[in-house]
Amino acid sequence: MSEKPFMIRRVIVLFVVGLFAIVFARMIGDYSELQGLRPLAEYFVSRGPVELGVPNIVTGILITYRGFDTLGEVAVLFMVAASVGLLLKKDGQAADTTPADAEEQRPPSEIVSSGATVLLPVIFAFGAYVIMNGHLSAGGGFQGGAIVASGSMLMLLARPDSSLNVAVLSVIESFAGVIYVCIGILGLVLAGGFLDGRFLPLGEFGAFFSAGAVPVISTLLGIKVGAELSVIIDRFRS
Repeated sequence: MSEKPFMIRRVIVLFVVGLFAIVFARMIGDYSELQGLRPLAEYFVSRGPVELGVPNIVTGILITYRGFDTLGEVAVLFMVAASVGLLLKKDGQAADTTPADAEEQRPPSEIVSSGATVLLPVIFAFGAYVIMNGHLSAGGGFQGGAIVASGSMLMLLARPDSSLNVAVLSVIESFAGVIYVCIGILGLVLAGGFLDGRFLPLGEFGAFFSAGAVPVISTLLGIKVGAELSVIIDRFRS
C-alpha cells in the first residue's frame, strides 16, 4: 500500500519534467541568432556617443536616456536601506554590550585580518576608479558603489568591534541624492530633458573630463549606492 503513493508521485514528477523538456526544446528549436541590431539598439549605438559624448553606451543609456528609471532604482535602494535600519535597529538596552558578550565573540582569523590590511586600500581605490571612469569603460556608479560596499563588509569582518558611522553615511547619501536631483532639474531647464548632462561641455571624446555631466552623475550614484549598501551591511551585522 505504501508503494502506490510513491509511484504516483514519481509519475507526476516525470510528467512535469517531460513538459519542461518539451517547452525548452521548442524554445531552442525556434532560436535564431540576430545578424544585426534591432532599430532601437542601433539608434543608441549610433547616436549615443554623438549626442552624449560617452564611449560607454551602457552608462549613457542608464544615466541619461533612462534617467527616470535610474532615479527610481536609487529610490528603491534608499527605501530598502531605511527599512532594514528600522527593522534591525537596536533598543537602548540591547545596544549595551556586556563583557560576557564581548568574550563570546571570536576574533577573526589571521587570513581575514592580513587580507583586509592588504586588500582594503586596493578595493576602495578600485571602486573609486570604476565610479569615475564609468563613462569611458565598463563600470559606473552602481558597480563602483557595490565594490566600495564590499570593502566596508571586509572591514567589518576583519574588525568585529568596529562599526560604521551610520549617521555620517546617511548625511552623505542624502546630500548626494539632493545634488543628483538638482543636476537632473538643470538638465531639464538648460538641456534636452531630465538628467541630460549636455548643459556642461562635452569636451574631447574619450577624455577623462568629457561627456558633460555624466561623470558627475555617475559619481553621485556611486556615493549613494556605496553608502546605502554599507548601511545595510552594518545593520545586518548588528
